[in-house]
Amino acid sequence: MADVVLVTGVSRYLGGQFARALTQDPSVKRVIGVDVIPPPGDIGRAEFVRADIRNPMIGKIIAQSEVDTVVHMNVIATPTHAGGRTSQKEINVIGTMQLLAACQKAPSIKRLVVKSSAAIYGSSPRDPAMFTEDMGPKSLPRAGFGKDSVEVEGYVRGFSRRRPDVEISMLRFANIIGRGIRTSLTDYFALPVVPVPFGYDARLQFVHESDAIGSLLLATTGPSTGITNVAGDGVITVSQAAGMAGRPIIPVPMPAAGIFGNLVKRSGLADFSGDQIQFLAFGRGLDTRRMREVLGYEPEYTTRAAFADFAQGVGPVIPGAGIFRSAVTGAAETAVGAISHVWAAGRND
Repeated sequence: MADVVLVTGVSRYLGGQFARALTQDPSVKRVIGVDVIPPPGDIGRAEFVRADIRNPMIGKIIAQSEVDTVVHMNVIATPTHAGGRTSQKEINVIGTMQLLAACQKAPSIKRLVVKSSAAIYGSSPRDPAMFTEDMGPKSLPRAGFGKDSVEVEGYVRGFSRRRPDVEISMLRFANIIGRGIRTSLTDYFALPVVPVPFGYDARLQFVHESDAIGSLLLATTGPSTGITNVAGDGVITVSQAAGMAGRPIIPVPMPAAGIFGNLVKRSGLADFSGDQIQFLAFGRGLDTRRMREVLGYEPEYTTRAAFADFAQGVGPVIPGAGIFRSAVTGAAETAVGAISHVWAAGRND
């Protein structure tokens, strides 16, 4: 039973929704939500405390409130939502280090729940059909959110060795989707035209935002589970997802992937990085037997149903789609031409 629960990242959509849901559990006596800015939405009877987890002050809050359970929701997937990539990394990595250091010193802490990501598995052509929790990535994420997630999990494992008395539940979520949450992937499928790596149609898995909250609630108040994959049943392909969202696709050669990613980012319509482009090419699948057998959670939404719910909330294609398509096509042709020129020059040397 969790008596006093501290939730990080409550000013963000999922953190705020989770804090509010947690206050409705009669077994939880007190919920403390922390973040650097006040939450924009209702967080129920949770008490908001303005605090930065990168500051050692978080330790005083834990000690003074005799927190017994910490739910770390403040691992940010999208750079623009954090003020840029540098700020994102500081919050994700430095913030986690400081939070765990505070937890290590607090004798009241009995459980740590961490919102992690399936991004730690990376994406490569050598991946298994389904990743189980004991599998490692075939190609380690080298940048962005995936690399942050690997480092965060490393710090959690170190904390577990130093505080073996603390129960650890770390949920590796597939891409979370729904009508309320905004991520780089929801922005991507809301583009007027969806650029897709030429020759690829990756398999995608999603978890609905309500299932993400439901599984986190169970991890907080139920039995400790260790590392657990969380995803809706089944997969859909990138082209199927684009069709469900009513978006035309445009094939872009992989050599131009970086350029079209930068184009999309500069347009302000979506924030896409190199590791996400790899994901769109090769996809990822999660084995979720542990989610059912150990965590005891059964998702309400399949992958297809979760994406369908998101797609119903996506507006129609905005005017100017033709201009955007032309810009993407032009960028792709420029990149391929430049790469071909360099390759030809190399052959002549």
